Amino acid sequence: MKKFLWIVLMLSLCAGSALAQDAGKGDPTVVIKTNKGEIEAVLFKDKAPVTVDNFLKYVDAGFYSGTIFHRVIHGFMIQGGGFDRYFNQKPTRPPIKNEATNGMKNERGTLAMARTSVVDSATSQFFINLDDNNDLNHSARDYGYAVFGKVTKGMDVVDAIASVQTGRQGPFSSDCPLKAVIVESIRVK
Repeated sequence: MKKFLWIVLMLSLCAGSALAQDAGKGDPTVVIKTNKGEIEAVLFKDKAPVTVDNFLKYVDAGFYSGTIFHRVIHGFMIQGGGFDRYFNQKPTRPPIKNEATNGMKNERGTLAMARTSVVDSATSQFFINLDDNNDLNHSARDYGYAVFGKVTKGMDVVDAIASVQTGRQGPFSSDCPLKAVIVESIRVK
C-alpha cells in the first residue's frame, strides 16, 4: 500500500511539473491598470519575439507606472507608454527591429508598437487599435506597425479611454486627453 501511494505521489508531482512547464511556454498575459480600470492583454511572443521581449523588459522595470495615454484619436487608437503626467518624456532603451512582417493585423483590440517615420524606431510607446486599421499593416505602401498582443478583457475600459474629451495639452496637439488617463502599473499575470 505504501509503495502504491508513493507511486501515485510521484506521478502527481511529475504531472504537476509538466503542467507548470507547459504553462511557462504559453504567451504571457499582462494587466494594464489605469485610473479608468484594468485591461488584460495576451502578448504574442511566437509572432513578435523581439517586441514582446522589449515590452516585458519595460514592464519588469516598472517603466510604465505613472505614464499616461497621451494620444487618443476617436475611432482610431489610444497611445501611451512614453510620457509622465507632467508631459515629461521618459528615457528609453534603444529602438528595436520592426516586426510588422509577422502576419498580425492591426485589428480592433490589438496592441502595436508606436514609431516615428523611421521603420526601426519603436522603443516604449504602444497603442491599442480601436478599429480595424488596415492602413497600419505591412504593405507595399508602408512597412507598417508591429502588432504584438491583443486585449482579452477590458475593451470597455479601452472604449472609456477612447471617449475622453481631448484637446491641446502640453506639447501635444488636439488629441491629448484633457484629464490625465494614467497607467498606474503594468504587470505580468
